[in-house]
Amino acid sequence: MRQIWYDRRYRSVLWQVLAVAGVALLSSFLLGNLFDNLARRGIASGFGFLDSTAGFGVTMSLIPYSEASTYGRAFVVGLLNTLLVSVLGIICATVLGFAIGIGRLSRNWLIARLATIYIETLRNIPLLLQIFFWYFAALHALPSPRNSHGFADAIFLNVRGLYMPSPVIESGLVWLVLGALGGLAGAALYLRYSNGRFVRAAAIFVGVTGLVALAALPGGFSLSWDVPALRGFNYRGGWVLIPELVALLLALTLYTAAFIAEVVRAGIEAVPRGQLEAAASLGLSRRRILIDIVIPQAMRVIIPPLTNQYLNLTKNSSLAAAIAYPDLISVFAGTVLNQTGQAVEVIVITMAVYLAISLVIAMWMNFYNRRVTSRGGA
Repeated sequence: MRQIWYDRRYRSVLWQVLAVAGVALLSSFLLGNLFDNLARRGIASGFGFLDSTAGFGVTMSLIPYSEASTYGRAFVVGLLNTLLVSVLGIICATVLGFAIGIGRLSRNWLIARLATIYIETLRNIPLLLQIFFWYFAALHALPSPRNSHGFADAIFLNVRGLYMPSPVIESGLVWLVLGALGGLAGAALYLRYSNGRFVRAAAIFVGVTGLVALAALPGGFSLSWDVPALRGFNYRGGWVLIPELVALLLALTLYTAAFIAEVVRAGIEAVPRGQLEAAASLGLSRRRILIDIVIPQAMRVIIPPLTNQYLNLTKNSSLAAAIAYPDLISVFAGTVLNQTGQAVEVIVITMAVYLAISLVIAMWMNFYNRRVTSRGGA
């Protein structure tokens, strides 16, 4: 027995078992205490409330939603709105951050100074204040719906948002889009993997399928537009880009881009100067050196901290509740929680969703990082 105790392997396993058992006992005690308190106060537990009628409206929804929809559908609406602003923010912040990070290393004095001022200003102002600035100071200065700025009698900008015509989807149009996408997918596969015989055959099959879909349009196709029109105190019809989304997206993009710019600058400066000098001695232009030599090597340094910025942007999107953007926090952890009183279930679901989104982002970036590292560049 003493010999087993002094064996590091057995001792480490024993401590891990004890730690897991301790966590399980503590969790069991806390959960039991929680359910006992809920039962004494007459508060129901469980997820059955998701099937109940919500009874409240949402200012923006990517899927059909009304007051007669369920709390479960309200959850989906909030989740989609969160994913929308997160994905758009990541794309816009990445493009802007790379541009500013490269601009800070420019030999042009003015460009370098402007990039420095941008970074040092925006990353040192709290994100919540930036959201308030864009929402209350910038966008609230727009005119009322009756005095909207009109463009081509189809696009209208006012304090309620940006209203644009939306296409009316018809059966023929759906076939046209599917056929065009199939043809494009086949062409892309053929150009990307033109060396493989199987892939060439698959690309040809996809392309032919797309062309057949185009040729088989039942009775052709027609496209009509739903143009916004002023009815009462606001515009109805078409697509609307609400000011809450614009303010939140602008703040998240500009704030996160300042941090991404510093990440990009650090990654570029981590590339040995000998690589730049060798490329310059071969007669390559600064643009070709940056694209072909510097960026591929810098990506190995950029990707890990860039992942952190993507995660921060996704979690910072929860500040949308401050300006009533209907994201997951505002709709589900706000309105639904207040109406149902199911605090434990709502908060657990919300935390699980943000955890899942963050893990997916981290998993994708880790996969891309391994791919870049294995190839020695981007």
